Amino acid sequence: MNPRDTNLGYFNRRSAEAYPDKTALIDLSRKPDRLITHGELNQRMDLVAATLNALGMAAGDRLLLAMSNRFEFIEIFFGSMRAGIIPIPLNIKLGAETIEFIIKDSGCRGAVIEPGCHPQLVDVVESHNLDTNIAVESVPTGWLNYNEALSEAEQKSFFPKPIQSEQIAFLPYTSGSTGRPKGVLLTHEGMLWGIRTAQQYWPCKPTERTLVAGPLFHKNAMRVSIKPKLYAGASAVILPRFEPRIMLQALADYECTDTGGVPAMYRMMLAEEELLEELKFPRLECLEMGSAVVGTELLNAVERAFSADVEEAYGLTEGGGPLRSPLDGSPVPRGSCGVPAPEVAVKMVGENGLENDSHGEFWVKSPAVLTGYNNRPDLNEERLTDGWLHTGDIFRKDEDGFYFFMGRIDDQFSCGGENIYPKEVELLLVQHPDIIDAVVMPIAHNVKGLAPAALVTVR
Repeated sequence: MNPRDTNLGYFNRRSAEAYPDKTALIDLSRKPDRLITHGELNQRMDLVAATLNALGMAAGDRLLLAMSNRFEFIEIFFGSMRAGIIPIPLNIKLGAETIEFIIKDSGCRGAVIEPGCHPQLVDVVESHNLDTNIAVESVPTGWLNYNEALSEAEQKSFFPKPIQSEQIAFLPYTSGSTGRPKGVLLTHEGMLWGIRTAQQYWPCKPTERTLVAGPLFHKNAMRVSIKPKLYAGASAVILPRFEPRIMLQALADYECTDTGGVPAMYRMMLAEEELLEELKFPRLECLEMGSAVVGTELLNAVERAFSADVEEAYGLTEGGGPLRSPLDGSPVPRGSCGVPAPEVAVKMVGENGLENDSHGEFWVKSPAVLTGYNNRPDLNEERLTDGWLHTGDIFRKDEDGFYFFMGRIDDQFSCGGENIYPKEVELLLVQHPDIIDAVVMPIAHNVKGLAPAALVTVR
């Protein structure tokens, strides 16, 4: 077997061979825009692997990847995997102490960073005396220049080593709702399974074009947008950051077929009423929304404004996207995240530890589920049971088999003996036309013990 077939870093190889001159990425982080073809991207990924290999990094080594939205993030992320190196996509909004913890906990040997993306990043990385430090753009003294390093690797040949069963592909860190970040161990085999099954059941066409406005370091951007498009020979437009007017203009100018975001992003775009009236979105077909409270009114308003379908999504770093729209085309009820995806097992478990067919904690089992948490045997014991991931999310299922997200286990609280799910209160609040977003939490109450309080963003 060709070792490239089992290596996540080569997931786009066949599309690069089939469409070498077709645009893969349009990077709007610089002027003029940087266009990268599928063939060029594939070659640059090989150069990343050869460069890191030549610098002494080997399969199994961990590599910190810290930069804003730009095409280099994608080529480094997958290029390092081609060499069996494990990239750690860093949330660049984290504080210095948390970044220090991630570097120590992961056992990083090297880093590839954009110095300007975080004011303390260079100092934090240098304090750990890593073996390999590479920077794009403003290169600090003593660091390797990324583009120069790739140029020197152009003449070097690189051939990947076979990927072993359960070999780790990349190591994202997630904080969840509370606590210190947790390293999530995800395999080549499981991630490739996710890409291939998505294409099998919900095929992406080479003519499609997505717009990525959310951060690339979030697994959501990779799983929902980048991987499906590059795998199928389609394309992606990369925004350096979210700004409502810029995102709307890009959706129109580049004739995107789909995009995704959190509800607050869509509320901010809907507020740009005059621009929305001016722009046309001739190829826009689908808008994905998730990661926060979604109300029926918002869903309806977005569909009216863009004349495109809206999909309420559910996914998690540790377990992929286990719920999808039905294969038979049945409409998904408002507020539902869909039904279990093919080849994915799900169940709900009640507080008594027994399976409950209508309501409970959502458990998931599939090849996309993590193999464990980095250096956290306590969490492995708590959240993994015979391959089942305990998500910590509460769901209910209706009589037609559709699943509805109710909130986190650790968000639920009792108010005078009544269980309160903050999401339900948030859903009520965001129906108000003057409220853009809301978050609800419990506070002490003399009579009820705890009562819901809300922070709201007004229009």
